[in-house]
This record gives sequence, structure tokens and C-alpha cells, in this order.
Amino acid sequence: MEINRAPRRAAAAAVLALALSLPVVTASPAATAPLLPSATATALGAPPSHARAELPRPTGPHTVGRDTLHLVDTDRPDPWVPSAGARQLMVSMYYPARPGTGGPRAPYMTAEEARMLLESRAPDATVPPEALSGVRTWARFGARPVHGRFPLVVLSPGFSLPRATLTGLAEDLASRGYVVALVDHPYENAGTTLPDGQTLPCALCDEVTEDRLPGVAESRAEDVSFVLDRLTGRHPAWRHAHVIDLKRIGMAGHSLGGNAAATTMAADTRVRAGVNMDGSFFAPVPDSGLDGRPFLMFGAQGSPLAETWDPAWAHLDGWKRWLTVAGADHGSFTDVPLLGELVGIPDTAPLPFERSTALTRAYVAAFFDLQLKGVPQPLFDGPSPSNPEVSVRLP
Repeated sequence: MEINRAPRRAAAAAVLALALSLPVVTASPAATAPLLPSATATALGAPPSHARAELPRPTGPHTVGRDTLHLVDTDRPDPWVPSAGARQLMVSMYYPARPGTGGPRAPYMTAEEARMLLESRAPDATVPPEALSGVRTWARFGARPVHGRFPLVVLSPGFSLPRATLTGLAEDLASRGYVVALVDHPYENAGTTLPDGQTLPCALCDEVTEDRLPGVAESRAEDVSFVLDRLTGRHPAWRHAHVIDLKRIGMAGHSLGGNAAATTMAADTRVRAGVNMDGSFFAPVPDSGLDGRPFLMFGAQGSPLAETWDPAWAHLDGWKRWLTVAGADHGSFTDVPLLGELVGIPDTAPLPFERSTALTRAYVAAFFDLQLKGVPQPLFDGPSPSNPEVSVRLP
């Protein structure tokens, strides 16, 4: 899991490590806590013996369905491995479903994706890949969607992390009445399994540097625009595309995926609202802003990401809020703390996983409820007595 074998610029090390969701490795013995701590630096002991782990139950009124799409952009070669040919994307589609329909619960990730994630993040862990791939989800394959049309939210994970790490948020949004497109960006994460069984490795993880990350965010914007083309065009790739309201599209992402939300909005006016969850703005918000469209910055209190959030805040020209969560760390906005527990490593964030999950779900859903559904949300008017961990910065 240690990647920074040769020292880089010390001032950028902490921010870059957060963008990569990896630990800082410097000459100093002090290091920030990683998302999935290295087994070589932690005494793992025996793996947990508890029953199969389960994601927190979605909080909305709807049952959740899931489909999986394999999309191929024949007009664009893969930006990181040109020899691989056309850019391929894997997308998990979550949607409000009719109760009692569909098959078994959808898998969290493939066993090979889990094996490659363990190999890259906790190489000395003794748990089998199935401990991660077997996390119980709530969405069911093949479920029939409920009647109606719903806003679409695209989710983009952190750099080096598979899309599975945002499953909990995706399921919760779908249960609240959203269609969710959770996108994997191949060669940028530990592993992406294609329908033919091949699992693509991370081509960038061992060689990325800070100056390349703006290009990664821009490439993700191209990925997302292609996904939108395939979901909203005349001949959509998804069989249930008729339930998408084409005029209500938003995007949220974690870490570099959060940066990509702003970058996508700058390039694609179809995305009406965006959320950056604890991501540095390596690709900055344009000086001209985002054409007055709303944007939420939602991160851990005391994060070094604030170095890039100040200029981003100044350039956001529409509705905006800057929320910070006391006791959270970089992984608190994802499923990663649960995965770390399965490996045998306790969560390092003072804020418990169950609480950080509840806050993430509440505020991200409230943002999209406000911006895509027009439902007033007092949560954004200032501090909430029920959520004392969250500080709200107003324009």
C-alpha cells in the first residue's frame, strides 16, 4: 500500500495522499491515517470472526434494484493504456424498484476486484477476498422499476478505489427516489472486472504524480459525458432509461471523483448540480464559475484539502455551501471504514462509521432534494442541533 517510495515535495505530500486515498510516506515517522491502513504497519491479529458484513440499510421508502452496464466509447482510445483500444467503462445502475421483484441481492464487488484491492492496500492481510466481495448489499438484480421519472445522479469514486466503495450512498439515494449511475474508471483503481471475466489492473496507481491529477479529473469528465450520452440518447444503453428525468441530472464524487464533479459541470451543462466529498481541486473551478449552477463542498474538518477549496469557493458563482464534519477522515464518506474492519483494522476516524454514513447520506440527499426536486432543506441554513458535528459555511 505504500507508494511514495521516493520523497516528493513535502508541501504537496499530504494533499496528494488524500487524493489517492493512500497513506503519506515521508522521512518523518508521523503519517496521516490511510483509508485502508497497511497491514505491514499494523498488527492485524486474527481476522474478525463475526458473521457476513452488511451495508447499513437504505433510509428511503423504496426498494432498490440494480443493473450493470458495460459501455464502450469507440470514438475514444483509453487515455491510460492506448494499446487496450477503445475506452471501456463499467457502470452500476441503481433505481427505485417494485417490492417483491428481482432476483438475489447484487454482489458488492467481484472476488478478483476484492483480491486486487487487498493486494494493493493490505498485502499482508490474512482474510480471503470473499470477505470483501461478500459484503451484503440491499439492491436486487433484475427488479422492475417503479412507475414515474426520477432525477439521475452520477457517482464517481476516489482515485485508486473501485466503484463499490460508494455502494452504500448509491443504494440510499435510489431508495429516496433517484436513479444512480455509479461509474468505474478503469486503470485508475485497484481492479475493474469486465463482462468477459477479465479484471483490468490499476495502470496509474504506482506512477501518478500531482501534476497528472488534473488530467485524470478531466478524463473522468469525458467518461461521465459519455455515460450521459448512452443513458439519455435516442437509443439508450440501459433498458430502464425511460425512468430518467433528462432535465434533472446531478453528480457527486469522493476525493478525485469530487474534483471530477466540478470538472464535469464545467464541460457539460447537462449536469445541473454537483457535490465534492473531501476531494482536492487539482483541476480548479474555472474563473468564470459554473454558470450559476449549485455546488456543495462536503469534507472532513481540518483536512489539508482546504488549500484548494478556498479558491474553488471564490469561483463558485451559484448556490453554494461548504460543510465540514468534525471527527471524520478522508474515508468517512465511503464504505471504506467497513472494509477496513473486515480486514481486521479498526476505523481510525473518531467519528463512528455508522454516524459518518448517516451524515453523508443525509446531506448529499438533502442537496439533491433541494437542487433537483425543489424541496426546501433547512439543513443548509446553518448549524443543525441534531447534527452538531457539521459546520456550515454560507456565502
